[in-house]
Amino acid sequence: MSTTTTPVKRPGGRSAAVMSSIKTAVEELIAERGRDRVTIPMIAERAGVNPTSVYRRWGDLPTMINDIATYRLDPQRPLPTGPDLKANLTEWAREIIEHYSSPVNAELLRGGASSAGVTESDCTRNRRAEATMMVERAGADATVTVDEVINYLVAPIVYRIIFLPWTLDGTTADELVTRLFA
Repeated sequence: MSTTTTPVKRPGGRSAAVMSSIKTAVEELIAERGRDRVTIPMIAERAGVNPTSVYRRWGDLPTMINDIATYRLDPQRPLPTGPDLKANLTEWAREIIEHYSSPVNAELLRGGASSAGVTESDCTRNRRAEATMMVERAGADATVTVDEVINYLVAPIVYRIIFLPWTLDGTTADELVTRLFA
């Protein structure tokens, strides 16, 4: 009697492990040296991968930094879906603040500020798409537009993270959403 075994797939596999080690290397090196003193060869060495693997995936350092900064806020993650748009936007704003307020992500965003306005980053494009989904989901009950969500909620959060991080606290999301709906 013969038995056949199907190989068990590892969740994420090697690719996920490599991505995780690169992300960790970027975060550590930026925390140690600052964004302007980090190079792809340094990241590759710290992550234990060949620099050509990094260049193949991202092409250049700014693209990689942007991807790493937005890594945890996966555009495919579930968004708040409750019946109250104001509550959904408050929860969403808290998540954005928590993610981008980490010292490394704040440093990554600050480093990207010099190229602001040149092209739309994945960060801004993804936040606009998320805002659009939540406003559209609210349908006729939506009393704010997507542009108002960006202008009164997302923009102040990103500005504070880059220039005034000490002004962010547990009440920031609530205050911004209250102003948005005022």
